[in-house]
Amino acid sequence: MSNDYFDPKLKIFSLNSNKALAAEVAEVAGISLGKSSVTHFSDGEIQINIEESIRGCHVYVVQSTGFPVNQNLMELLIMIDALKRASAKTINIVMPYYGYARQDRKARSREPITAKLVANLIEKAGATRMITLDLHAPQIQGFFDIPIDHLNAVRLLSNYFSSHHIDEDLVVVSPDHGGVTRARKMADRLKAPIAIIDKRRPRPNVAEVMNIVGNVDGKVAILIDDIIDTAGTITLAANALIESGATKVYACCSHPVLSGPAIERINNSPIEKLIVTNSLVLPEDKWIDKIEQLSVGPLLGEAIVRVHKNESVSPLFD
Repeated sequence: MSNDYFDPKLKIFSLNSNKALAAEVAEVAGISLGKSSVTHFSDGEIQINIEESIRGCHVYVVQSTGFPVNQNLMELLIMIDALKRASAKTINIVMPYYGYARQDRKARSREPITAKLVANLIEKAGATRMITLDLHAPQIQGFFDIPIDHLNAVRLLSNYFSSHHIDEDLVVVSPDHGGVTRARKMADRLKAPIAIIDKRRPRPNVAEVMNIVGNVDGKVAILIDDIIDTAGTITLAANALIESGATKVYACCSHPVLSGPAIERINNSPIEKLIVTNSLVLPEDKWIDKIEQLSVGPLLGEAIVRVHKNESVSPLFD
C-alpha cells in the first residue's frame, strides 16, 4: 500500500543487490526510485553515476551485502562516496542483510573482526545512518558511531504461522544458544514454549547436534534462525527434533543465504516448509516447493518514512 506522505527532499536509490525489494520499498514510501547507473570498466572496476540532483536531499540507499558479497559492498561504498561529493544532506543506508556479520568477535587467536571492519568502512565512506534487519548479533550496533535502526522480522514470520492456522501444540526452537532471544520473541507471539538445540560446532559451517533442552515430544516444532547458509545446522536440528518425538518441523529465517549444499539438504530433510524473507534475492535454481518467501518491503518502507519524519520506529515491532 502506497504512503500518502511525500517530500521532494526524500530520495531512495537502489544498487544491484536487490532491485525488486528496493522498488517495493520506494512504492511503500510513496516515491519513485532515484535514477542512477552502475557500470564497470573493462578491468572490472565499478563506476557509479547518479543521474539526478541530490543536493540537500535525504538519500536512502537500498543494498544488501549478500552474494557476491565483496562486489555489493564495494558498490555501496562507492555510492556513499558519490552521494557525499554530490552534497547529499544525509546518507542513509538501508541494508536488509549485513554481510560479514558472523565474525563479530575474536573466537580464536589472530582472527579478524570483520563485522567491525565493515562498520568502519561504511562510516568512513560517509554514511550518516543505517537501517538494517536482524543483525547476526545485536551488539554489532555498537560497532557504529552513527544511529542504527535495527528492525526484526519476527512479527512477519510469526504472522505467517498464525495466518496459516499452524496453531497446534507448538514449540518454538532455537538451533543454538545464541538465538534464544529471537526464539523467545516468536514464542511470546505464538503463545508457545521454547526449546533449545545444544550443539557443538567443531569448525565453520560444520555443526554437530548434541541434545535438546525442552520438551518437543508430540509437538509441532518451529525452528527460527537469522541466517541459513549451508543448512547444516537447521537440517540436523530438524532430524533431532523428529527423533525426539516432534510430529512436524517447520523452519524460518530472516536471511536465506542458502549456499553450497543447502537446497539439497533442505529437500532431503523432514522440514515441512522453510519460510524466509526477501532480504536476499532467491535465484530461480533455489526455488523449491518447501521454500516460501515473505517480503520485508513494507517494513523497510514504513521505517524509512518514520525516520524521515523523525517519528519512532518502535511501533513497527509491536
